[in-house]
Amino acid sequence: MKTPELIVTNADICTMDPLAPRVAALAVTNGRISALGTAAEIAALAGPSTRIVDAGGRLVLPGFQDTHIHLQDSGYDHSKSAALHNVSTIAELQKTLADFAATHAGPWVNGVGWYTGIFADHNLNRHVLDAAVPDRPCYIVASDGHNACLNSLGCAAVGLVRGTPDPENGHFVLDGNGEPTGMLHETATYWAESFMPVPTDEDFANGVRYGQALCNRHGITGVIDAMVNERHARVYSSLERAGALTVRVAATAKVVSAEKTEDALRRLEDLRRNASSDLFKVHSAKFFLDGVLENRTGVMIEPYSDALGGNGELMFGHNQIKELFTAFDAARFQIHVHVIGDGAVRAALDALEAARAANGPWPSLHQLAHVQCIDPADIPRFRELGVVANIQTLWARYEPSVTDVALPMVGEARGKWMYAFRSLIDAGAPYAISSDWGVSTLNPFPIMETAITRQPPIKSGDHPVFLPEQRMTREECVKGYTTFAAEAAWRSHDTGSLSVGKYADLIVLDRDIFTCNVYDIGDTEVLLTLLGGKEVHRSEKFTGKTHA
Repeated sequence: MKTPELIVTNADICTMDPLAPRVAALAVTNGRISALGTAAEIAALAGPSTRIVDAGGRLVLPGFQDTHIHLQDSGYDHSKSAALHNVSTIAELQKTLADFAATHAGPWVNGVGWYTGIFADHNLNRHVLDAAVPDRPCYIVASDGHNACLNSLGCAAVGLVRGTPDPENGHFVLDGNGEPTGMLHETATYWAESFMPVPTDEDFANGVRYGQALCNRHGITGVIDAMVNERHARVYSSLERAGALTVRVAATAKVVSAEKTEDALRRLEDLRRNASSDLFKVHSAKFFLDGVLENRTGVMIEPYSDALGGNGELMFGHNQIKELFTAFDAARFQIHVHVIGDGAVRAALDALEAARAANGPWPSLHQLAHVQCIDPADIPRFRELGVVANIQTLWARYEPSVTDVALPMVGEARGKWMYAFRSLIDAGAPYAISSDWGVSTLNPFPIMETAITRQPPIKSGDHPVFLPEQRMTREECVKGYTTFAAEAAWRSHDTGSLSVGKYADLIVLDRDIFTCNVYDIGDTEVLLTLLGGKEVHRSEKFTGKTHA
């Protein structure tokens, strides 16, 4: 056996491998785990140049994998924009933007992360932004990515005027006189961005560097970037060639309704052919079937229950969805679908069922992301069809977007099936947990805490539990970020557990999340992150020495 380059010892290693679930030490050779065992057994393998990491008895886990994240775009946005995540009033939003504008001299003032549970068509418009940024175009994107707002100079810069027609699957909000308010829904945001200054590939590469450093700090070693195109692939490939990627990136390439099936398939096959390595691969086709409840573009089976009523519309026709899903399934792409309303969930499951009937079953692990609302009749279909519920558990708690927006829209009966994660798991649905960053934090630990408690952090007050019967367990959460996430990303043969032969992607935590107070899980800090045995993050608090 070759002498290992690295040994991790004096550790409580939870391997997530049932053949050796807990060990005290492991050895790494050529970036992969070469041995597991007791401290004495692994120490005997060391040579004069072997590096030793003393974990100080702490919990070691496989590196976490976030299976629905917008790494490149959110990294770019967050690295260059005013952070609006914590503002809760118009005055705070205006002050944050004005302060940012005073210290940033670019041609545009950008902001990202405002919360649609507080700001929406009724209180956010171009005049609000004019008061904060009167001298330059200003553009701010909501945390959900489905809504944005321009100030008056921004509207002028992109040519948004009275009479501008809505883009397909998008909407310009108008005031009582038919004038644009500056608020943009769905693809109207892309329309506006197409008229703004074009960032360079290096700008987006810097965004990846920003985002992956944040990932590594929170123990994430693998992701699925949930919406890429040719530019994303070009930037990721360039970083990979330079040896600059510190997370493993799988990617879903977006398909739009205006494309012909054969054209979309040919385009994605080209992307997949040129991106198929362990660090960067395109393996999925991404479809948005609906929008979000906050701007009334989520698609329900029955109309909304509130006074306004109505419903969202599918962004693809039913027959078109079946044709596309069947073609991409036949070409052995994974299919990754944005679904918010129970109507969108059903349409996706119907199309995946049609694809399975046409092409036969195979271990595709097609994914439905978000699944905010579901009809209980559709819950067993996830297991029957082998479809992964890709869930964002941080959202499953009482907050304005739920209490003030979603629950009134869907009504009491349907509200009982909102974020029904326990029901899906009990019915045997495959699942993975993710963040959808930059919609919300990418830190896995508050996300897991919320999955277990169905409450906001206890430090913020005594909150009621949102549908307590839908709570998850600690073990289910860890699987959702490790073994199950690796399967969903099509890299379980190399990652997801600390098994002999797999990559040494691992993390050292400051506490045992299996035994600590459940309301302390969200405060967990990652002390050390390794990717293929190489250190990509080390906390200043980590005193475990690394030495030869």
